[in-house]
Amino acid sequence: MSADRTRSGLLSHISADFSFDRGSPLPLGATVLRGGVNFAVFSRNAESVTLVLFEQGDEEEIAAFPLDPKRNRTGDIWHAFIAGLDPGVEYAYRMDGPKSAQHHFDPEALLADPYAVALNGRRKWGQKSSRSSQAAYRRALIVDHDYDWGMDQPINRPLAESVIYEVHVRGFTRDKSSKTAFPGTFRGLIEKIPYLKELGITAVELLPVAEFDELDVNRVNPENSEPLLNYWGYNPLSFFALKAAYSSSEIPGSEIVEFKDMVKALHSAGIEVILDVVYNHSGEGNQFGPSFSMKGIDNSIYYMLSRDGCHMNFSGCGNTVNCNHPFVRNFILDSLRYWVTEMHVDGFRFDLASILGRDQHGNVLSNPPLLEQIAGDPVLAGTKLIAEAWDAAGLYQVGTFPNWGRWAEWNGRFRDDLRHFIKGDPGYVGHLATRLAGSADLYQQGREPGHGINFITSHDGFTLADLVSYNCKHNWCNAENNSDGENNNLSWNCGDEGPTASVEVNSLRQRQIKNFAALLLLSRGVPMILSGDEIGQSKGGNNNSYCQDNRINWFDWTKVASNRALHRFFKLLIAFRKTHPILSYDRFVPENGYGAFISWHGSELGNPDWSNESKNIAMHICGRVPGGGHDDIFLMANSHHEKMRFQIPRISGSNWCRFLDTGVEGDGSILEDAEMSPLENQDFCEVRGRSVVILLGR
Repeated sequence: MSADRTRSGLLSHISADFSFDRGSPLPLGATVLRGGVNFAVFSRNAESVTLVLFEQGDEEEIAAFPLDPKRNRTGDIWHAFIAGLDPGVEYAYRMDGPKSAQHHFDPEALLADPYAVALNGRRKWGQKSSRSSQAAYRRALIVDHDYDWGMDQPINRPLAESVIYEVHVRGFTRDKSSKTAFPGTFRGLIEKIPYLKELGITAVELLPVAEFDELDVNRVNPENSEPLLNYWGYNPLSFFALKAAYSSSEIPGSEIVEFKDMVKALHSAGIEVILDVVYNHSGEGNQFGPSFSMKGIDNSIYYMLSRDGCHMNFSGCGNTVNCNHPFVRNFILDSLRYWVTEMHVDGFRFDLASILGRDQHGNVLSNPPLLEQIAGDPVLAGTKLIAEAWDAAGLYQVGTFPNWGRWAEWNGRFRDDLRHFIKGDPGYVGHLATRLAGSADLYQQGREPGHGINFITSHDGFTLADLVSYNCKHNWCNAENNSDGENNNLSWNCGDEGPTASVEVNSLRQRQIKNFAALLLLSRGVPMILSGDEIGQSKGGNNNSYCQDNRINWFDWTKVASNRALHRFFKLLIAFRKTHPILSYDRFVPENGYGAFISWHGSELGNPDWSNESKNIAMHICGRVPGGGHDDIFLMANSHHEKMRFQIPRISGSNWCRFLDTGVEGDGSILEDAEMSPLENQDFCEVRGRSVVILLGR
């Protein structure tokens, strides 16, 4: 690098006392220190490493520093300290090494630091770069972490007391109906915090916010020829860097500040932030895919490889991260600690978490070291750990996921059993009862009801409105001949496929949606709601909308008003759950007089019908929690098309009041506290066909 170029003013981030020194192997990444920046990167198999610097936005490098294997290497860590260097400079690595099927070293490739907290990636969503290379995704940005968090601190709400709302950052405010100043961004989500607060949810679970390439889908929508994009973001290019296009500013690194602003604002509103994290694979694909970072730095360490050098594919996305390699374990832990300590997030949902329990050859471990380290890590001790307890290779561990008393799970059995019952399948009354009571068959050994995340729908699959409107998936606009997505959705269209003018069918669909919502919010365990279900959002029967960046996925804010009754139903249900803590009391077995006492009934008290033909059940849940009064709640669920008359128990000193009846149209299906009054008949209650009724003792 010439002194003339430094003096020219082009290198605004380099001072006159610029120098290159040995540096330190820890911490990994680019660390801003007094007087300069320390660089450290892991590569066991590289034979040469060059650190390359760039001015922001320039393709031409301004300096390249070959690292001396003797002076700038400690063990498997290559490192250097550059004095006189300030935040704002971009950097990348060039690496060379062995030529074999196991390695992907290319001395010409620019590789992003896996520990980089910001990349100079595409800042405008979906905009193709005019630049001649993919360098925009291979360069890291040195950033300053200074931020005024004020009094922000973890909320530390017990997981069992949570109501989780799964939401996509871009899709929540991208539609013009959101009327936000910064649609599709972290700032846009901040603008909608009053809505979240009014709804009553306690935590947002954000679909992936780490950097990914939305242009990695090479198909067009056959219906309108519009290009399809990687909308969901489950193809990470980094485990640390945020998606730059989720920032409202084009200033490099601004996404970090905006994300922190969002977290701080959500915390101020009493809402926790859970990140959907993808550590099981990356966006580098299989052995034929691009080398952005880990593949070019040390392919055989970061990924599971077969003997012939091919990438093992337990993720269904081309590669599988070698999660239980000692270095990669620490890498993932460092990422989690970063999100907690630097970004103040409250928890994580781990995509295809069962992969994290496989060894370097893909074998399932009985005592996976990575999962144990995460569970026992002191920095992560207060965070929520939620596993998607299966993978794409057929491993299904719901109820058996290694947990150390810490890991919670997406309860896929809850989803399936409730779908079976509500659509009227025979033989599911007993399954429904088990799920309502907290899934003790899955979580009683060393865990409690709060370790199960109950859900009916998620980003992956039908929305709640589509679950009751379609018998089959309709994924033609994904340009995969409708071959993608799950075929067995356990859905029922209520008589017509898709949109219909039938008043009767539409009425039944609304009732079924409310049935699902009522059973979800009254079940023991942690409820998770898919964003948009509370307003009847439809994806037109698309159950795999990962590539649809359009109104199929965008939250339609006009429905908040047009489907006001359903929105009100969800809001009052959430409020009911929060004001009756017996529903979230996190003990299967009552202790010291506190806890939930559950009794089961059929049309007659004390006589539940567990037969295969039965389609109705009643649950009486009563008890008290520390610091709270006594609760009596009586739930009756009837999935038969005919009405059912239930005998109801007498309760000493109280009367039964109707809180909810999904068989009633409009606002009358759920009542606010002041609207509830004692039933005229305290001995029997009629439940219409395909309906749920909830009584409250007062």
